[in-house]
Amino acid sequence: MTVGAASHSYLTAPQEQPPLNGIVMRMAWSQREGNPTMTRDTEKEAAARSSLRFVHDGDVVGLGSGSTATYAVQLLGELVQQGLRIRAIPTSAQTSSLAKTYGIPIKTFDEVDAIDITIDGADEVDPYLRLIKGHGGALLHEKVVASASRRLVIIVDSSKRVSVLGKSALPIEVIAFAEPIIRRRVEALGASVKLRQSDGAPFVTDEGHHILDCHFGQIDHPISLASTLRIMPGVVEHGLFIDMADIVLVGTAEGVIELKRSE
Repeated sequence: MTVGAASHSYLTAPQEQPPLNGIVMRMAWSQREGNPTMTRDTEKEAAARSSLRFVHDGDVVGLGSGSTATYAVQLLGELVQQGLRIRAIPTSAQTSSLAKTYGIPIKTFDEVDAIDITIDGADEVDPYLRLIKGHGGALLHEKVVASASRRLVIIVDSSKRVSVLGKSALPIEVIAFAEPIIRRRVEALGASVKLRQSDGAPFVTDEGHHILDCHFGQIDHPISLASTLRIMPGVVEHGLFIDMADIVLVGTAEGVIELKRSE
């Protein structure tokens, strides 16, 4: 389904162009023979394991949140226990807790100026490495950490690749006071909107906000939509990550595919 009323800027704008730098695809790792029974969890772990080669001794590492990023944290933790020296900034309380169990030193932005590399997951990845993130509820911290990173490596299983963003809901983090009016404004853009729930009550983020899960259908103009959402008072952050990912590692039955921007 294409989102669609001609009155909205993100629908009527000229077709957005892909980034100036193209996308390079190659097999980062390949099995001798494809494994058609490879599970999503195996794909996630393979992508996470492939991301470790981008981490170097002494790096400040951003630790993502979600099921795929969890594999990366666990694998990095094993390397730390074997002598790898890194410092980490986690994107959620859950990730912080997991990292501490492996002895990964946790830092804050009071202690470091920049992040060398962040490894995180995504809910959708389009051919231009634009992302939807936030289904795990940590999109605000994830975007802050990504913006402070010299390199953002995204790890996903094969189900997260899409031709056009919008297959799943776009999360929007909002202050509770403004939630009803933002809901109406986003619905006016053509989306169906649901307040995220947890145990029968509104889901609350680490920063104390609510999340609206917004189903737009096919998002043909994500840059324009991101701009529209950004200027709505009461919107804290949205789950569109545009021109932020440097490398995407996709676990597949045949191996790990590396997608990256050409130099």
